[in-house]
Amino acid sequence: MQPINDFFNTLHQYIGGHHWFIFLLLGTGIFFTFYLGFPQIRYFRHALRIVRGKYDKKGDKGDTSHFQALATALSGTVGTGNIAGVALAVHLGGPAALFWMLMTAFLGMCTKFVEVTLSHKYRDFDEKGMVAGGPMYFMKKRLNIRLKNGKQLKTGYLLGGFFAVATILSSFGSGSLPQINSISNSMFATFGINHAVTGAILSLTLALIIIGGIKRIAKVTATLVPFMAIIYFLGAIAVILHNHQQIIPSFLSIFKDLFSGTAAVGGFLGAGFAFAFNNGVNRGLFSNEAGQGSAPIAHAAAKAHEPVSEGMVAILEPFIDTIIICFLTGLVLLSSGVWNEKLPNQFQKTDIEVLARSYDNANAADVALLERHLSNRSKVELFHGRLRVDEGRITDQVSVLHARSLAEQVEILENAEPYTGELLVRQGKVTQTPSDLTFTGYSLIHSAPLTATAYTRSFLGGFGKYIVAIGLLLFAFSTAIAWSYYGDRAVTYLVGGRYVMLYRFIFVGAFFVASFTDTTIIWNLSLLTVAFMAIPNLIGLLLLHREVKSSIREYWKEFREE
Repeated sequence: MQPINDFFNTLHQYIGGHHWFIFLLLGTGIFFTFYLGFPQIRYFRHALRIVRGKYDKKGDKGDTSHFQALATALSGTVGTGNIAGVALAVHLGGPAALFWMLMTAFLGMCTKFVEVTLSHKYRDFDEKGMVAGGPMYFMKKRLNIRLKNGKQLKTGYLLGGFFAVATILSSFGSGSLPQINSISNSMFATFGINHAVTGAILSLTLALIIIGGIKRIAKVTATLVPFMAIIYFLGAIAVILHNHQQIIPSFLSIFKDLFSGTAAVGGFLGAGFAFAFNNGVNRGLFSNEAGQGSAPIAHAAAKAHEPVSEGMVAILEPFIDTIIICFLTGLVLLSSGVWNEKLPNQFQKTDIEVLARSYDNANAADVALLERHLSNRSKVELFHGRLRVDEGRITDQVSVLHARSLAEQVEILENAEPYTGELLVRQGKVTQTPSDLTFTGYSLIHSAPLTATAYTRSFLGGFGKYIVAIGLLLFAFSTAIAWSYYGDRAVTYLVGGRYVMLYRFIFVGAFFVASFTDTTIIWNLSLLTVAFMAIPNLIGLLLLHREVKSSIREYWKEFREE
């Protein structure tokens, strides 16, 4: 698995993890925010009225109501990004990363308004009469280049095809693999349920739901989304109120080191501005998916006589998903103090790095060296050779990095007994171990386990982790449901509806397998697939900016005449 993980990491550094992608994503949101005059603020109240059905008309074509489309799209975005993704962002970039998540959401409200408007405007209906929509359709119909001789280059077809393929990949990388992986890890940590058992039960449930298509999916998500949001919200408020003395310091910490990066504190080794910025924006996109082009596929199914109205409904998504739910998760993590605390942990082998000498967490010079190493600004020497282990303890003078922290009290076990022998290490990575060898010790934790631990730091006590487990189960499972629909619409675009059922079987199978696959690899794959969807979608939105503005103008003209 290590070579695959390294390949994903390397590729991500040049695509989604690179500055140019961040500038494209935020730049698109900034451009449309000013070009359209802050629609995320001006149209917010109007969007609420549309969702309530105030302007519905008989005879509007579509498969779902405005609220069902919003619920389906929210079920696709409110998932591991809100529980595990926020925790990962804070773990990587510190409190400052949370600010960049929120800024991404504010700009994303406008981006989502634009992409949903265009996708709804150019939607199609398949051979069964079901709506087939999404960015690939406006690409196909509007992004072909006309030459001077009258001929037309089918660039739109190519972009639409690339986007559809990326959507299918992302339905696994964003919608299936990390969702069930986080669920199974949470169920195992909280209730001791075997990963494969969780995967099998939920895979069967998923199959029963998605075989019914968008109408059954919409009914399930319209029920699940409000219920799961209320449970999670009440649990978060309980933690924040219990740690009320930390509310103001936690809030200020988000802005304190905004442009300088987060300083080292506790077990957290610090993070520079660029690292916090990149991870905040990337995690923000993973959470609300603004600009990725996924939500327009759900919104295209909504019954609406005017595409701009559905675009306005989409403004509410990043607000609910990130500005409310992710911000609450962030305050829980910061006010509880668990984000920089080393805790007992079983190490992921792909997350382990062995350093060639011993470092001290209390030494400022050592901490500075390690922060630059983790932020890829400079590198420390890595251990290479055979690592000696006696009665579970490493005898060589080395340090072990795990989860971006200096691990303490590291113990290596074989069949739950202290291991004695040698481990082959190549450039810091443990490459040869007995299959049943486990690494334990104290280190920072991240993703869903970090949020679960934070929820126990209140008067709820140990019961708090059950709220996270149940919330994660509902959030992540509903995300998988929505993404199965996105994927089957992409399949319909590429090869027609006859292959949709085959795709659904593959989707369910991958969902099961991912329940017991390495978490680190899952997250790195999902980051890549997000970028593969977002790039052609964002380019298409920018090219059609004038059409968006004229569509809005026409909408308000007709609205006033009614």
